[in-house]
Formats: sequence, structure tokens, C-alpha cells
Amino acid sequence: MFQLLFFIPTVFLITSVVLLLSLILAKKIKMNREKSSPFECGFDTNSNNRLPFSLRFFLITIIFLIFDVEIVMLLPCVSTLNLAVVEYWAEVYMFFILILLLGLFHEWNQGALNWSF
Repeated sequence: MFQLLFFIPTVFLITSVVLLLSLILAKKIKMNREKSSPFECGFDTNSNNRLPFSLRFFLITIIFLIFDVEIVMLLPCVSTLNLAVVEYWAEVYMFFILILLLGLFHEWNQGALNWSF
């Protein structure tokens, strides 16, 4: 019981000292127009003139997200290899990869992967 009566005030004292030191030694940040304005993807929210968003950048982002999700779907395949019939497993995942490659070649043929203007 004596240890508990000694422990609680000690913890409170150490916490209070650390809090006071951090408040005293912290840099005081003065708010100005730049720091108080929100930052949205490099656009200046205070100006009315906004540049149009690049559609090519949007398409590349969507393609990246699609292939990123597909990679996440393919990763569990390795752990299920020993639980499935190997021939059936290989056919299903080769078909899956074939669909991904056909989509990639279609995007490449359409010019969505070319960054030139």
C-alpha cells in the first residue's frame, strides 16, 4: 500500500514536469496567411484562376490503382498453392494474368500510357 501511495504522486509529478518543459521549450508558431490556408494538391485555394486538371494524370492513377488491387488479389495465390490441385490452380491464375495483360496491352494500344502531349 505504501508503494502505491508513493508511485501515484511520483508519476503525476514526472508527467507534469515533462508537460511544463514541453510547453516552455516549444517553438511558438505565429499563424500567417500561408500556414492557415488549406493545401489541396498544389492548388492555391485563395486564387480564382485554377489550371485544368490533367486527364492523363488521372488515367495513369486509375491504371495504377487497378493493377495495385490486382497484385493484392494475386498475393494469396502462393499460400493456397499447397491446398489446391496444381493444374486447376495454374489454369485459373494464368487466365487471371492473361486478363491483366490484355487490359495492359489495350491501354498501351489506346495511348493511355504515353505521357507525351
